[in-house]
Amino acid sequence: MRSLTRVRRPRLLATLGALVLAAGALVAAAAPASAAPPPAAVPHATNGDDLAPTPPMGFNDWAGFECNEAMNEQLFVDTADEIVRLGLDKLGYHYVNIDDCWMQHDRDANGHLQIDRTRFPHGLKWLGDYIHSKGLKFGIYEDAGYKTCQGAAGSYGHFQTDADDYASWGVDYLKLDYCYQPTDQFPGKSPAEVAHLVYHEASQALANTGRRIVFSESAPAYVCCSGPDFTNELGWLADEGQLWRYGSDIADNWDSVLENYAEGNTPGLAAYAGPNHWNDADMLEVGNGGMTTDEYQAQLSVWSVMASPLLFSTALKGASADTVRILSNADVIAVDQDRLGVQGTIVKSTGDVDVLSRPLSNGDRAVVLFNKGASEQTASVTAAQAGFTGSAHSYRLTDLWSKQVASTAGTIAASVPGHSAVLYRVHRNASPSTPPSTVVGVDGHGYTAGTTTPTTVTLTNNGTSAISDATVRLTVPDGWTATRTDAAPARAVPPGGSLTAHFDVTPNTPPPGAMLHLTGTAAYRWHGSSQHAAGGLDFASPTPYPSIDAAANNVGITDESNPAPGNFDGGGNSYSAQALAAAGLTPGASLTHDGLTFHWPAAAAGTPDNVAGGARKVAVDGTGTLGFLGSEAGFSTGTVTITFTDGTTQQADLSFPNWCCSDTTGYDIVATADHRNTQSGPANFGVQYRIFYVGVSLPPDKTVASVTLPAQSAIHVFAVAAG
Repeated sequence: MRSLTRVRRPRLLATLGALVLAAGALVAAAAPASAAPPPAAVPHATNGDDLAPTPPMGFNDWAGFECNEAMNEQLFVDTADEIVRLGLDKLGYHYVNIDDCWMQHDRDANGHLQIDRTRFPHGLKWLGDYIHSKGLKFGIYEDAGYKTCQGAAGSYGHFQTDADDYASWGVDYLKLDYCYQPTDQFPGKSPAEVAHLVYHEASQALANTGRRIVFSESAPAYVCCSGPDFTNELGWLADEGQLWRYGSDIADNWDSVLENYAEGNTPGLAAYAGPNHWNDADMLEVGNGGMTTDEYQAQLSVWSVMASPLLFSTALKGASADTVRILSNADVIAVDQDRLGVQGTIVKSTGDVDVLSRPLSNGDRAVVLFNKGASEQTASVTAAQAGFTGSAHSYRLTDLWSKQVASTAGTIAASVPGHSAVLYRVHRNASPSTPPSTVVGVDGHGYTAGTTTPTTVTLTNNGTSAISDATVRLTVPDGWTATRTDAAPARAVPPGGSLTAHFDVTPNTPPPGAMLHLTGTAAYRWHGSSQHAAGGLDFASPTPYPSIDAAANNVGITDESNPAPGNFDGGGNSYSAQALAAAGLTPGASLTHDGLTFHWPAAAAGTPDNVAGGARKVAVDGTGTLGFLGSEAGFSTGTVTITFTDGTTQQADLSFPNWCCSDTTGYDIVATADHRNTQSGPANFGVQYRIFYVGVSLPPDKTVASVTLPAQSAIHVFAVAAG
């Protein structure tokens, strides 16, 4: 599921209606005369029932490389070598899969796909043999429509020819996308009915080769994630293949992970998962540089509980120790690969924290405490809520990342940092020698420079035995003070009990953009041994940046001679400084629109020039109307918080159309560039990449003091003005 701009296709369809269908119709006139008619009937399980008893694992290049110059034969050779050298094959990473851009635009005179020999000089038979020589499996990409999403030759009308070629090359896995859909060939059929006929034909062609080829179907991603077509497709996908992309293209940012995660928890979706039929949440972004270590660990944790295929998309050669450590966590992988094959589901949701539970084949459960928000929070769920039935005197909690083991009487809890996850394997009846599970929480609100705020630190004992000599402390940021306001003797804490300490906290004036952390720590003894626990509270600085230029945290514009720093869309693409200059937007230029005067970022190409996520607070002065210049890499709506000089606030929704290829009805376009920059240079000439204006009306008696921009990293704001 690919587009010129890494637009997450399902939302694009929702916004544009039948855009992709129209695209298919545009090429219908050029459709091959040999386009196969639909089969007369659709039998069951064409392509086999036992090809993927657990979710497939391995490598796919798209998320990390798209069609850039590094996407070539050497990448796949190196990846196969490194999978084996690092021992990842022994953990289940068996597939080395090529995505789009391996083939030429047209077929040869005999109707066969032509390999791009610049990228793959030895051909795909040679590459498949090399991958097999390493004990690994070889995967390939095509499209069920007239063309692939990148415009190369699609498979429609050639399914058997292509399947025979795949088999001759030694292909073990086919990912079949669904751009340029051939709906014009099936008048009167619904999109889901057309998809079924097309994907059945492809599945039958694979079966006809006699080779065992895992079949990944992308059709439901184009109707995600509700409605009759989506429901219809879920009903037949397992009859034709072993896994299916159900939602958005993943990108290397937290918002994208949350989007795919939310789609993966569409009500009822989990019921369709199981051995040999898996809901695919898309690739792992681990190692690609756009997220933190905690965020990458969280993605792998949640994907594993959701029983998603695990296909990483980073260069293993030269990968960091953290990347290898995350990808090679055998305990987390064991959750994903559990042979019971039940997809985990959300069992509790409170604010930004979701708790998911997945039953495992030995009677254990995998329980993930998933903090989607930016601030550390205490998350908890009972064993009964997690799905355990009957009675147990205790439960053993094994943290699959820290490897710490603790026991609980029934409360499964942890202090979870922002954008993070704690993943437990939970087992009935812990050994008496297992230390109790304890949690430290910090509670305080409304920190203002020079004002004292009451703050508590609480140690809770969730175990089945008492702890003794318990003490707690609070550590605050530099320049802050914390004074204990109650007696502080060490004491015992019984099972299910807690110890709370009270502090008066007075902050200083923090720098703009800082995320400040208050840390609560506890020390205690259990069975004669010293134990420790910690938890915290995050507090965003209330000090605004003096200007949006000072707040910029993302590179959205690059010089055509050096596009490498750009990352507007999570895939390394950016606006061209030259194309924007031709449209009148040069660094520091003034632009008047809707009566407001904006200053285009005074930033050199390739340096931070816009705010993308992070809820940055920016000083703004004006009345009447508040205006924003920006665009999106996706389709999100965020919240802006407007603070007035009298201390009151107002919230408003902010969203822009995608920077290209989207419906702009009702939006003001203030500038248009006629191409963009990719990592390999200028590209996509003739495609419009735009900057938009959005205005918010202000109360007539209010003056703006500051604006807090959205937290969503897909929303990019280049300029703000009021007046």
